[in-house]
Amino acid sequence: MTSRERMRIVMERFLLAAALLAATPLLAQTPAISPEEQQAITGDINRHFGDAPANPGPKANLSASLHPADVRAATRKVADWELGWSEPYFDRIWTWSVLYTGFMAASPALDEPRSRDAMEAMAEKFQWQLRSEHPNADDQSVGQTYLELDLLRPAPERIAPTRAALDDLLAGGAARIPEGQAQIPWWWCDALFMAPPVWSRMYAATHDAKYLDYIDKHWQETSDLLYDPQRHLYFRDATFLHKTDERGNPIFWSRGNGWVMGGIARTLDYMPKDRPSRGKYETQLREMAAAVAALQDPQSGLWHANLLDPADYPQPETSGSALITFALAWGVNHGVLDRATYLPVIVKAWRGLVGQIYADGRLGNIQQTGAAPAHYLPSSSYTYGVGAFLLAGAQVEGLSAHPRRATKREP
Repeated sequence: MTSRERMRIVMERFLLAAALLAATPLLAQTPAISPEEQQAITGDINRHFGDAPANPGPKANLSASLHPADVRAATRKVADWELGWSEPYFDRIWTWSVLYTGFMAASPALDEPRSRDAMEAMAEKFQWQLRSEHPNADDQSVGQTYLELDLLRPAPERIAPTRAALDDLLAGGAARIPEGQAQIPWWWCDALFMAPPVWSRMYAATHDAKYLDYIDKHWQETSDLLYDPQRHLYFRDATFLHKTDERGNPIFWSRGNGWVMGGIARTLDYMPKDRPSRGKYETQLREMAAAVAALQDPQSGLWHANLLDPADYPQPETSGSALITFALAWGVNHGVLDRATYLPVIVKAWRGLVGQIYADGRLGNIQQTGAAPAHYLPSSSYTYGVGAFLLAGAQVEGLSAHPRRATKREP
C-alpha cells in the first residue's frame, strides 16, 4: 500500500468519525419510530396530508412576542407556505377541513383575503357537498367552512346540502359506528371538534334551535362516557377507559384533549350567550384549562403526545399544543378564562409553537394521524396541525388591546 493510499484511508476514517460526531445530537433527538408508526407516516404522506423530510432546513428567525405584528408575521409565514404547498391536494376529509378552519380564522386576523378566497374556491370545487351521504362527525367537519363562508355572504342554496345532511341525522339517520364502541354519534372525543361547530353554525344561519338541542343531547352523551370528572381530561374513546401506560397511568392524548377544548370554543362562538346550557360548556372549558395548564412542559412551553407520560414521549407535540393554545386564548378573549391566570401559560405556549416553524414556513413536530399518543419525526408537518396553529395565531393576535375584528355574524 502506498503512502498516498494510507493517507486516503486515514482521511476517510477521520471524515466518517467527524460526520458521526456532528450527527450525534440530531440522532439523539430523533425518536425510535415503530413499524406501525412508520406505516402511518407513509400513509399520510401518500395521501398528501403532509410530509416529514429528512432535512427540513433551519428554523425560522421569528419573534415569539405577543405583539400583534409579531403574531401576524408568524401566522402569515405558516399560512403562506401551507397554502402554496397544499392547495393542489384539497379534499373534504377531516385532515383538510381542520386546515380550512385555520385559513378562515387567519384571513381576518391577517387582514388579507387570500386564504378566504381559496376556501371559496374549494367550496365551489366540491359544490358545497359533504364527503358522504350519511356523514359521521369527521365527514361533517368541512361544513364548518361552508357555513362560515355563507355567514359572510348568505346564499341558502350553498348550505342546502349540509342542512339536508344534518336534518337527515335529526330524523334518525346515522353513520356507521365501529364495533366495540359506544353506540352514540360522537363516540370518540375528536368528534367534539368536528361536528358540534357545524351544528352551532347551522343555528346561526337558520336561527333554528333544533341544531343546538342536538349538540346538547349528544355532547352530554360523549361527556358522560369519556370525560374523567376527577382529572378533567377526556379519554379518546371507550377502548381507553381502562387502558394504562407502562407506569400504570391512564392514557390521555394531548391532541384528543385539544380537539375537545377547541371544539368547545368553536361551538360557543355561535351559541347564544343567554342559552341555559351554555354554562356547562364554559365550566368544562375552565376545568380542562386548569388541568392542561398544570401539565404544560416548563421548558418547551408545549404539551406532550401523552399528557401524563413525558418520559416516553419527550418531544413537544404541535397539533395538540396548538389546539390547547387556541382554546386558552379564546377563553381569555371571550371572558371565560381569567386573563391573569392563563396569559403566562399562553405566552409560553406561543413561544414554543413559534419555535416549531422552519425558515420556509413549514410547521414541525406534528404527530401523524392516529387515535393515541405516538412517536413522530421532528420535521413532520401535516395539514390539521397547521390548521390548529392558524386558529391559535388568530386568537393570540386578539389578546392585545385593539378591538376585535368582526369575523362572524352574531347569533
